[in-house]
Amino acid sequence: MKVAVVGATGLVGSVMLQVLAERNFPVDELIPVASDKSAGKQVDFKGKKYAVVTIDQAIALKPDLAIFSAGGNTSLAQAPRFAEVGTVVIDNSSAWRMDPTKKLVVPEVNAQVLEASDKIIANPNCSTIQMVVVLKPLHDRYKIKRVVVSTYQSVTGTGVKAVEQLMNERKGAQGPMAYAHPIDLNAIPHIDVFQENGYTKEEMKLVLETQKIMGDHSIKVTATTVRIPVMGGHSESVNIEFENEFDLTEVRHLLESENGIIVVDDPAGSQYPMPMHAHGRDEVFVGRIRRDYSQPKTLNLWIVADNLRKGAATNAVQIAEYMLAKGLL
Repeated sequence: MKVAVVGATGLVGSVMLQVLAERNFPVDELIPVASDKSAGKQVDFKGKKYAVVTIDQAIALKPDLAIFSAGGNTSLAQAPRFAEVGTVVIDNSSAWRMDPTKKLVVPEVNAQVLEASDKIIANPNCSTIQMVVVLKPLHDRYKIKRVVVSTYQSVTGTGVKAVEQLMNERKGAQGPMAYAHPIDLNAIPHIDVFQENGYTKEEMKLVLETQKIMGDHSIKVTATTVRIPVMGGHSESVNIEFENEFDLTEVRHLLESENGIIVVDDPAGSQYPMPMHAHGRDEVFVGRIRRDYSQPKTLNLWIVADNLRKGAATNAVQIAEYMLAKGLL
């Protein structure tokens, strides 16, 4: 099994390598890939050093699998070239997510849509992934009508430059700015670019990707996304209106029974999900489970997950694991 990691020197790429190693994915030959200027640099994988190669060099090696985390433009240009030589591409950018010819997959939700003919598979947005993992069992049981979500997103979702900005501000040091405003001691309600409808691209990802992954375009979603000075994971306040009545005890049981979900819900004991608990974990944490008393058949939840792991690297590797198990890879 030849496995290429495209963007291997980046923040998500390094976590991709870590997750592949931790989960013992069968990598017989690792091909770390980055930009031409990074060629020759070395990355660590399972205690060994590997030299970074260029995209052209990687394509010539005809890997079985290529996990991309190198930005949308790179994915649009290079993923089809890998696919042409028979490589299965799992792409972490937004490039292919809403392409009607490409599958958008969260294994716990819709892995069954994958087929052997799928050569470019889209990994969803980090905020969408953690939300739909929780929505799926609830939708199956009660049928969701509408979701109102506000996110509180880690600076790691922006990348290394944003982490450096936060750390510099905490030290009182000058440095490059990833954001238009200071992030320390602040909250910025602006993630990605604003669209003509007044929503940001990140907010519209939560709307459109949720409907595609859940396979139900009748689910109405509205979102507000906020960047906060936090490391370790994204948090979401989620308000869910159902078509059918629910029982809180049953809701907790449904969530506790799902693989990949950990319920942390003891407000009296000050126990609820927080980014510091999700950091370095692959599970999605849910708590603050309570009825919305302002209208019927409506539930409030608080959802937290590590955006670099389940929100990116782990989900991509889980897709590869599923395809391998089903003989699709």
